[in-house]
Formats: sequence, structure tokens, C-alpha cells
Amino acid sequence: MTLLLSPNAQWVLLSTLILGMASGMIGCLAYWKRQSLMSDALSHAALPGVVIAFALIGTKFLPVIIAGAAVSALIGALLIQWIRSSSRIKEDTAMGIILSVFFGLGIMLLTIVNRTASGNQSGLDGFIFGQAASMTRQDVYVMLFLALIVMLVVFIAFKEWKLFLFDADFAKGLGMSNRLMNGVYLAVLVLVIVIGIQAVGVILMAALLIIPAVSARYWTHSFKWMIILSALFGGGAGMLGTMISTLGKGWPTGPFIVVASSAFFIFSLLFGAQKGLLIKALQLRTQKKQLIRPWNAQVKLEKGD
Repeated sequence: MTLLLSPNAQWVLLSTLILGMASGMIGCLAYWKRQSLMSDALSHAALPGVVIAFALIGTKFLPVIIAGAAVSALIGALLIQWIRSSSRIKEDTAMGIILSVFFGLGIMLLTIVNRTASGNQSGLDGFIFGQAASMTRQDVYVMLFLALIVMLVVFIAFKEWKLFLFDADFAKGLGMSNRLMNGVYLAVLVLVIVIGIQAVGVILMAALLIIPAVSARYWTHSFKWMIILSALFGGGAGMLGTMISTLGKGWPTGPFIVVASSAFFIFSLLFGAQKGLLIKALQLRTQKKQLIRPWNAQVKLEKGD
């Protein structure tokens, strides 16, 4: 635990906490928009942008890397919408196509860059599975700033998000632009993905968006409390995974964050107050007792007669 006292570990812990909270909040929007797979597709689509941005500047400067990842992810999102609107291909199929094509392109470009003299020392491989320990204080500042923007967007426009996600026609009748809300949703989704790929990686980033939101769904039917719980689960998974990764030498932070998030999901699946398996079993048992009691009373009455 002495490693947690080091300044670098403290900065990494703070960054994964805020990243987990932001991811959990945006994950709720994706969950209710029924686009959980979109986060997976866009996180994989960000990889070519990471590699191209590094190839252009020759160094791993996080703001430029984030910009490259954002452009690549946005191109992927636009292609998904174009495929869906211009063909009979369904949205989930279009997401799968973009995910595999962009990730394959990113791996190809990564192989080419790694063969160069500077590529071998770039550490770009860390963007696949995440490399939180390599983050500098400046990287953490950038991540914190962008993650706080994402959280503020969700907090300030909470009522608008609720209308947009649950009754888009009514929101449109009130004068709300669905196109604008879709654009803002896509922007914050891409933003939280690209700021998290260094810590968690393009492969595992989707898990940090999906799992906390699904875990929170087992505890409440309220949209407000689901966002709060999802942020707590995401932030808790980020902190717990980071703390565990510091206990071993060379242990990757991203996979441990996902494992911690999965632990929260399993606990919610079993003991969730609304949809947990234990609660359902108890409710089913109570319903059976309520049905059996009148039947037993009727049988006794008939025997008495």
C-alpha cells in the first residue's frame, strides 16, 4: 500500500475515479438510448486516430492523441449512421462492421509505426489495453478537465436528457431539437471514450461504459438515481481496480478496473433491490404463499362441510 502514497499513484487514482464516474453517467444515456454497442464500436474506432496523431507529431502528446482519437471515433459514428440510413443493414450490424474494420486498420497502422525507430519507444501498445501508470500529471489534468465537462453536460441538461431519452416526440413538441440532442449525446460519448483509452484501453473502455449502468439498473427504476448509482459504481470500480493494480509489479490497471466493475455487477445481479435474483426469489416465494393460503382455506372449508 505504500505505492498508493506516491504522487503518481495518487494522480492515477484520482483520474480513474473521475473517469469511472463520467463513464457511468454517459453509460446510462447509452443504456436508455439502446446503444450500448455504440460505445464498443466507437472505442475501437478511436484506435486509428491515436496512431495517426502520433505519426504526425512524432510524440505521445495527450491532447493531440485525444483529438486524433475523437476525429476517428466521430468518423466511425458518421459511417454507422450512413450505413444504417442508406442501406437495409441494421444498426447493430453496422456497428459491428465499423468496429472490426477500424480496429483492424488501427492494428495495421500500429504495426507499421512500431517498426520505426521512434515507434518502439512510443508506448502506443498501451492504448489497446490501457496503461494508467504511464500517465503524467499533465495527462491527468487533461483527463480531469474533459471528464468534468462531460459530467456537467449531464448534470446541467438533466431534464432535457430525460425528455429526449424517454419521450422524444413530446420533447420535439416542446421545441427541443432532437438533432441537437443527438449531436450532444454523440459528442459526450466520444469524449468520455477518448479520454479513457489511455487508462483503460480501446478494448476495455466499452466495459466501463456498459457495466456500471447495467449494475445500477438492478437497484432502481428512477433515472436520476440510476445515473447517481452508475457514477458511484464506475468511480468505485476505477478506484478499486487502480488500488489492486498497485499491489503487483507491472499489473495493468485497465483489466483490474473491468474486473472490479464486474464484481459490482455480480453483487447487483444477486442482491439488487429491484431486479436482483434474491429479491425475485423472495417475491416469487411470497406470491406462492399468497396463492396457496386461499386454496388451503377452501380445502379445509370443504372438508368441514
